[in-house]
Amino acid sequence: MDKQLVTGSEALIRSLLKEGVDTIFGYPGGAIMPVYDCLYDHKHELNHVLVRHEQGAAHAAQGYARVSGKVGVCIVTSGPGATNTITGIGDAMLDSTPMVVIAGQVGAALLGTDAFQEIDLVSLTQPITKWSYQIRHADDIPWAVARAFYIARSGRPGPVVLDFAKNAQLAKVEYEPQTINFIRSYQPYLDIDEEAVCAAAQLINFAKKPLALVGQGVELGDAQKELLEFLEKADIPAGKTLLGLSALPTAHPLNKGMLGMHGNLGPNVKTNECDVLIAIGMRFDDRVTGDLHTYAKQAKVIHFDIDPAEINKNVKTTVAVVGNCKETLAAVTAHLKENKHTEWIESFKESEETEYNSVIQGELNPVEGPITMGEVVNRISVATNHEAVLVTDVGQNQMMAARYFQFTKNRSIVTSGGLGTMGFGLPASIGASFGAPDRTICLFCGDGGIQMNIQELGTIMESGATVKIILLNNSYLGMVRQWQELFFHERYSSTPMKNPDYMKIASAYGIKSRAVHLREELGEAIQEMLNAEGSFLLEVGVIEKGMVYPMTPAGATVTNMLLGY
Repeated sequence: MDKQLVTGSEALIRSLLKEGVDTIFGYPGGAIMPVYDCLYDHKHELNHVLVRHEQGAAHAAQGYARVSGKVGVCIVTSGPGATNTITGIGDAMLDSTPMVVIAGQVGAALLGTDAFQEIDLVSLTQPITKWSYQIRHADDIPWAVARAFYIARSGRPGPVVLDFAKNAQLAKVEYEPQTINFIRSYQPYLDIDEEAVCAAAQLINFAKKPLALVGQGVELGDAQKELLEFLEKADIPAGKTLLGLSALPTAHPLNKGMLGMHGNLGPNVKTNECDVLIAIGMRFDDRVTGDLHTYAKQAKVIHFDIDPAEINKNVKTTVAVVGNCKETLAAVTAHLKENKHTEWIESFKESEETEYNSVIQGELNPVEGPITMGEVVNRISVATNHEAVLVTDVGQNQMMAARYFQFTKNRSIVTSGGLGTMGFGLPASIGASFGAPDRTICLFCGDGGIQMNIQELGTIMESGATVKIILLNNSYLGMVRQWQELFFHERYSSTPMKNPDYMKIASAYGIKSRAVHLREELGEAIQEMLNAEGSFLLEVGVIEKGMVYPMTPAGATVTNMLLGY
């Protein structure tokens, strides 16, 4: 039987369909036009979401990937189209998000001539991708796409870039599907070291004060069930990183809250009291550890991670258990004794009460004064039965949402962790709405971050995406202002914000909206937003100079948490 002769663009689309792709976020242009022409014939198989900026395409692909567990895909043109995705690519690399970016490129004959909209995308993106490859020949397309998806989703996930020369899009090729599940120079999964498994189990079995640090690796490895069995068998309290917040239900008795600079007092303080520290799918980010010279020096450290490069990178490890935590946690659990650490777990109560009395009570139940961010977050979490997907932008809105939103389901937080990208929230929430169409998507953003990619309201208008947008408007770049207040003598340099009329902007995009400034109107407004069909923008005027506490100053020890002035 003769192989079918198709264009390179058709070969690309068929290869994407073979990988199970159903949604693409993108923006057309000259160097990728043959692919878009081919997409015209595949409308019923591939949902192309037309964004308003290529950065939006990358963040939308991230949001889609984070909630669905699939590889996010975006397609853009060459030159500025390609470079506009770089922030999203870097964000995906730091947060281990599987994504494939397909960018148009000038024809191979023009490469290196500084042709119109030519840029060396491979060189630009190699440091911030798992793999970056230029397709110059149509024959390479099935192989390159299969390899790209295998690399993006396997092992520690991450972004891959395919730079697609225009001549390869137009040339004819005998299309033959390819499957790749092995690359000789690439080992995404290492064999589990049984000695390490036994050594880890022994340390845990004899621990008096064990503490687990749960990261996003649990979600990426679909190891939520294995995590629960591990923690419950050995009776280990757990703190969670920002990206790992939904890996363990908020209400679980062993959940002791969020780690890090604006995390909960208990898990941070107890990090420097535990005798065995068990890191699970987390990378000891500086926002979690604070001063490494004073971090958990009293503890034996067990590190579960799929990436051997993370072992001993920041914190010296006593036992490293390398592999997918779905397998490694189960392996260690099999060697654990049933245990109880009642006194140790009870000891968290002092910190919890201190934090509640000093911070949480006033944030969630203010007696008077302006609306606080925390009470808005909490009331919306309650109104959605703690079942919604939380998407955030970056800043005070992000930290308040992370602190006061609660989780009952997995893969329920989408936020920019490692790169801290303002402007991430709106496009990521659009992607999440396509990745989890049956769930409520709640986006919390500030008046600074929403304006960075506000054009993506046009994507909502055109695509019909359903996002509940909660704009916490304090007329400041709030997190920078907080640092200026604490460490720069209240010199508010370039942080006060003069804002537009967001109701008029929402109306221009056909999005229902409401603005609230009075506490007594908040409950009704939240219900109006949640009951509304389609997307809704709820602008809440919150306290202008609110503070996110607790706070560990940058570079300080994790026990040095500020609870207020």
